Amino acid sequence: MEKLTLTTGISINAPQAEVWKGLTDPEIVKQYFFGTTVSSDWKAGSPITFSGEWEGKKYQDKGTIKEIDPGKYVKYSYWSSMSGTEDKPENYADVSYSLDENGGVTTLTLTQDNIKDEASRKHSEENWQMVLGGLKKILEA
Repeated sequence: MEKLTLTTGISINAPQAEVWKGLTDPEIVKQYFFGTTVSSDWKAGSPITFSGEWEGKKYQDKGTIKEIDPGKYVKYSYWSSMSGTEDKPENYADVSYSLDENGGVTTLTLTQDNIKDEASRKHSEENWQMVLGGLKKILEA
């Protein structure tokens, strides 16, 4: 069965370095990512975790940084404890953030793979648009 890939993006009126900080600084991430605490040293091969509480349930999502070009690009594997799937390799998705600045406006492109069906892809895209919109609002304030 073929898995789907989602690509979505947003333009933010902020320099690339500020957008990168918004994606990697735990204090900023917590403000727009549903109260999630992100933890990583942002180096290839290092773990990345996302933890918090959603609708009264504690969660700890996790993965590994696969590729990183600090300030420009990061790709990490991702598994959600709330996904209802087992913690095994085939249930991980790859998520990447790619940044491109032009004239003080940064385009952030997000890609996520290993999505099981169109309904899940649509749900993921809506969530990412909410998250990225929250980041935009903070950085443009």
